[in-house]
Amino acid sequence: MCGIAGIISKNNLPEKEKAIRHMTEAIAHRGPDAGQYFVNEDIAFGHRRLSIIDLSEAANQPMWDHSGRYVILYNGEVYNFKKIKSDLPEYGFKTTGDNEVVLAAYIKWGADCLHRFEGMFAFAIWDTVKKELFAARDRLGIKPFYYFKNKEQFVFSSELRSLLASGLVAKKMKKAAVHEFLNYQTVHAPNTMIENVFQLMPGEFAVLKNSGLTKKKYWSLVPKNKSLKNGSANYETVKKEVRRLLFESVEKRLISDVPLGAFLSGGIDSSAIVAIMSEVSDKPAETFSVVFEEKEMDESKYSNLIAKKYKTNHHPILLKPTDFLDAMPAALAAMDFPSGDGVNTYVVSKVTREAGVTVALSGLGGDEVFAGYSTFMSYYNMVKKGYLWKIPKPIRSGMAAVSNLLLKSHQRSRVMEIAGADSTDVENIFPAFRRILTQKEIGYKTNGERQSADWVKNILTSQTGINDLPVLSRISVADISTYTQNVLLRDSDQMSMAVGLELRVPFFDYQLVEYAIQVPDQIKYPSFAKKLLVESLSPLIPDEIVHRPKLGFILPWRFWMKNKLRAFCENRLESFKERNLVSAQKVDQLWGDFLKGRNDFLWSRLWILIVLEDWLQRNVES
Repeated sequence: MCGIAGIISKNNLPEKEKAIRHMTEAIAHRGPDAGQYFVNEDIAFGHRRLSIIDLSEAANQPMWDHSGRYVILYNGEVYNFKKIKSDLPEYGFKTTGDNEVVLAAYIKWGADCLHRFEGMFAFAIWDTVKKELFAARDRLGIKPFYYFKNKEQFVFSSELRSLLASGLVAKKMKKAAVHEFLNYQTVHAPNTMIENVFQLMPGEFAVLKNSGLTKKKYWSLVPKNKSLKNGSANYETVKKEVRRLLFESVEKRLISDVPLGAFLSGGIDSSAIVAIMSEVSDKPAETFSVVFEEKEMDESKYSNLIAKKYKTNHHPILLKPTDFLDAMPAALAAMDFPSGDGVNTYVVSKVTREAGVTVALSGLGGDEVFAGYSTFMSYYNMVKKGYLWKIPKPIRSGMAAVSNLLLKSHQRSRVMEIAGADSTDVENIFPAFRRILTQKEIGYKTNGERQSADWVKNILTSQTGINDLPVLSRISVADISTYTQNVLLRDSDQMSMAVGLELRVPFFDYQLVEYAIQVPDQIKYPSFAKKLLVESLSPLIPDEIVHRPKLGFILPWRFWMKNKLRAFCENRLESFKERNLVSAQKVDQLWGDFLKGRNDFLWSRLWILIVLEDWLQRNVES
C-alpha cells in the first residue's frame, strides 16, 4: 500500500523536479517506509511506500522492467500475484512482491491484464518507446486515482492535496461540487471538489498518448447475467457458493510480510471475518476492538465472545469519548476530502496502528452485499406495492402529505420525494434515501450558473440493466456505486493511510459481489439480519451475535457542538456563509433550531457544513 504521484509533460526539468518532490512529500503519510522519485524530459514519477509484501529495497518504486522500456507506479495489493507470476515464466523477476508482477503482466497482456487481477489497486505505467501512459483503477474503487489534464501536462496522484501541492493545479473550488456535497455528503466520481480535477472511475482504465486521454470500462457492477440460472438458484447451492467465495476472499487477504490483524466490533460482519480467519489460518488471529466505559456505546461483551470462541490474541483498546474530541484537529488535517464521519475512522485506525499492526481486515461491505441496511426492505416493500405509483401524482402526494404530519422535517421531505416519483425504478427512489441537505433546506445559490442535475440519479440511470436485477440487488448496486464508493471506501482509504495502516475489505471481493448481486430475492431476503450470510457460514456465527441489539457508534457530537466546539462551529459557519454558496438566512435558521433542540438530527447536517468549510480553508484559494 502506497502513494503515487506523476507528471507527464515537456516542462523544464527543474520545474518538474520541484513539483514531483512537493507532490510526493504531500503523501508521505501513505508510505512512511520509503520515498523516491524519477524525472526525465517526459515524466516525473514519485512514490511513497508502505512495505507490506517483499520488504527489500529492490521492491521500491518507481520500478523499471528489466529492459528499461517500462516504469510503474503502483498502489494496492493484487492478492493472486503468485498465480499470475507462474504464468509469466519468461520474465526475469528481481523481487518477490506483486508490483513487479503487475508490470510484467501489462507488458505481456496489455489492458487485458486487468481481468486477471484480484485485489485493490491504482497504478500507472509509462512506455518510453511509445511515449504512452496506461493507468487503471480496481473494479470497486477501493484505491483512488485523481488527475488533472490540460494541453501542456497530465498530473495524477493518490490524493487531491498531492495534486494541489504540485503548484501545477489551480486551487479553485468547483461550485456545483459543493452543492453536490451538501446534497449527498460527497462528490461522486469522476468529479471532485476542485475545478478540472477528476477521478478514474472504479473498473476503468485510461490511456494518455499525444496529449489525448481515452478511458474505457473493463468491469461493470451490473453483471451480464442478471440472475442465477434455475439449476443453481436453490438455497443450499447458494449457501455453499457464498461460503466458498467468502473463505477464498479472506484467505487471499491474509498474505502479508508484516503484522496483520482484524477489526472486531462484535457485529455480524466483523465476527464473520474473524471466524473465517481462524478457520483458514494455523496462527491465532490478532483482533482489535475499541471499547468504552459507557454501556450505551460499549460492544465488548460481543467482541469478547467472538475472541474467546476463536481463541484470538485479542486487544481491547479503551477509548473515552473525549479521545475523539482531542483527535479532531489531527483528523481534520488528515482529510484529503471532507467527511462527516472521518474523525471516527481516523481514531480507530490510529489506535490500531499504534498497537503494532500494519494491515487490518475490516467487515466493511457486509451490509451492502447481504441486504443489511433498512433501505433494502423499505425499497423491497415499495416495489411490491408498485400499484400505488399508478395513482395520479397529485392524489398520491396528498396522501403522503397527510401521513407526514407526525414526521420530522427530514423525514417529510424524503417521503414527499418518494411519493412524487414517476415509478419505483431504483433511480427514482434511491436518491431520496441518501439525500442530506436539499435546496429547500439550505438554499443553494447558483450565481447565474446552471443548477446541476441529480448526481445520484444520473449514476443509477447509467447502470444499464439495473432494474432487471432482483429487487434487493438493485439497492446493492445503487449503494455500492454511490455512497459506498464515494464515502465509505474513500474514508477508509484516506483515514487509514493517514496513519500508515492498510485496510483490506474481504466483502468487496469482486467475485463475491458479482455472485451475490445475481442471487434471487427469495434466497437473499433478510427475514433476520443478513440471513444468507449467517446461514452460509453456520455454525460459525453464534446466535448471540446474530440477534444482538445494534448499538451503533454514537458519540456526543450534539453536546460538544453546543459547548466545547461551539466557537469552532460558529466560526466555520460564518466563514461558509461569506462564500455566498447557500442562503445565509437558512444556515442561521438551522443553527438556531439546533441550539434550541428542535431537531435531534440537525447536528450531523450542520457538521457537514462545518467540516466542508474547514477543508475549503485548507485547500482552496479564494
